[in-house]
Amino acid sequence: MRLLHTSDWHLGRAFHRVNMLGAQAEFIGHLVTTAREREVEAVVVSGDVYDRAVPPLAAVELFDDALHRLADVGVPTVMISGNHDSARRLGVGAGLIGRAGIHLRTEPSAAGNPVVLTDAHGDVAFYGLPYLEPALVKDEFVVDKAGHEAVLGAAMDRVRADLATRAPGTRSVVLAHAFVTGGQASDSERDITVGGVAAVPAGVFDGVDYVALGHLHGCQTITERVRYSGSPLAYSFSETDHRKSMWLVDLGGDGSVRAERVDCPVPRPLARVRGTLDDLIADPALARHEGAWVEATLTDAVRPADPMARLTERFPHTLSLVFAPERAPDDPQVSYARRLAGRSDQQIAEDFVAHVRGAGPDEREAAVLREAFDAVRADATVREVAR
Repeated sequence: MRLLHTSDWHLGRAFHRVNMLGAQAEFIGHLVTTAREREVEAVVVSGDVYDRAVPPLAAVELFDDALHRLADVGVPTVMISGNHDSARRLGVGAGLIGRAGIHLRTEPSAAGNPVVLTDAHGDVAFYGLPYLEPALVKDEFVVDKAGHEAVLGAAMDRVRADLATRAPGTRSVVLAHAFVTGGQASDSERDITVGGVAAVPAGVFDGVDYVALGHLHGCQTITERVRYSGSPLAYSFSETDHRKSMWLVDLGGDGSVRAERVDCPVPRPLARVRGTLDDLIADPALARHEGAWVEATLTDAVRPADPMARLTERFPHTLSLVFAPERAPDDPQVSYARRLAGRSDQQIAEDFVAHVRGAGPDEREAAVLREAFDAVRADATVREVAR
């Protein structure tokens, strides 16, 4: 069976104030064309269809158009909700939409109930594991510890239990939205850390033929059977070096996997440039970036006058301007933001305790801080979904 694996559309999201709906619509057209021309037998979409729980109307209309176009080409589609989606909203009408061959899987309780498709070699069971927010689903999966590994492991136990009841030779595909150990993150993914831990081991998914992952925006291979498709478009300058693509996966009759990357349309290349303002304006080697979306980091010791106006004369699509004067790390003028770069909320809180008290938190106090951050994040998720 030939599968087309994609995820993280983030319909409705902008890129540094640039409306991306046109580029997102172009990607949907590319997806449908690829499905038709490459004779795809199933499309899998591994979460974060929308960028927000309550997406703008234009994003909903684009999603509606995508569903109609996929249904028109007659390619079955299996789709799960991600941590940016409202599972309840995305799942509205799932039973009716399923009659058109578009199968929405947004209920954690249905983790062990697959969509079964058939090819010349027999059945392929598609199990949709929507994003499992540990604090919200721990009771459903009866786990003692509300962590990603525990709830995903319990969901996969249901998958394996169902698969064991099916005819010998039944192949299996799991869609999941999670941070799996070994994956490389970028700046545009929302933090899903729980208890100080974000990643789950790939071994959680043992026993199935292919795992179509979503959440991380870079296309990457965790194992030959466990892959991220990545987002079809770049949503941060940390993705400048990404090659945006989908996975075209051939699942053999014996469960073997062969995967090929299919490139996605690029609306405009990204570029990160760094140096003094005068150097950036004069350097002939940067001519190749004049048509790109640009993030410029200025290293001038003193902030120059009208930097954005001067930069856009050469780089008209400059979207981000960062000031980073080259100073020693212990220089008191190093900005607070630079000192905090790359540090988690937990680390910042622990540093604050150490600054105020003269010593960092002990193990019990650190656990209290983790629980507080987890509770706030879970509450924010509930409030967003309930809007």
